[in-house]
Amino acid sequence: MPPPTPTDSLLADAAICRPQSRTDLFVSFTMLALQGFGGVLAIVQREVVEKKRWLTREEFLEDWAVAQIMPGPNVVNLSMMIGGRHFGLPGALAALAGMLAAPLVIVLLLAILYGNVADTPLAQGALRGMGAVASGLITATGIKLIAALDNNPMGRALCIAIAAMTFVAIALLRWPLVWVLLGIGGVACIWTYRVLGLKERLAQGAVP
Repeated sequence: MPPPTPTDSLLADAAICRPQSRTDLFVSFTMLALQGFGGVLAIVQREVVEKKRWLTREEFLEDWAVAQIMPGPNVVNLSMMIGGRHFGLPGALAALAGMLAAPLVIVLLLAILYGNVADTPLAQGALRGMGAVASGLITATGIKLIAALDNNPMGRALCIAIAAMTFVAIALLRWPLVWVLLGIGGVACIWTYRVLGLKERLAQGAVP
């Protein structure tokens, strides 16, 4: 038997880096959902990219961007995209069930308990503390993913500039999200389309 080639190794890695079944999807997203207290972006990136290796960092950024502009919770949208990509509609439904089933039960129980202590200083302090931790997790994940912007057609510098403009528009100027998406997001999409078109023409030798 001939020794394995580098191509064989890549194919083996590709076979591993995908959900093995709809049950795998359900269990994985159930465990992910049970960890997602506050800073869910950090948990999703760690589980899907670093542990499961279902997505590269670049793919995660692209899919997360799509999930952001779709109606509904971002992480639920992402889970359904991953499930649907590998197993079609049954996979999307399995991922959705994993994201919602266990957390729904826990949220209902916590809502009942929280109603009795909502006005106490201890509960208010705990919520503020969790908010600070969630902010730190999201910031750390964003910094970790900056390197993936090097492969973006717009380049790292322009991507960071667009992110800064989005932050100013939403956090400081309080513009409606839909107008920010249509305005800044639209400009970014048009710019990326032009850059990709230029690269394709250069590759074909149409531009000297």
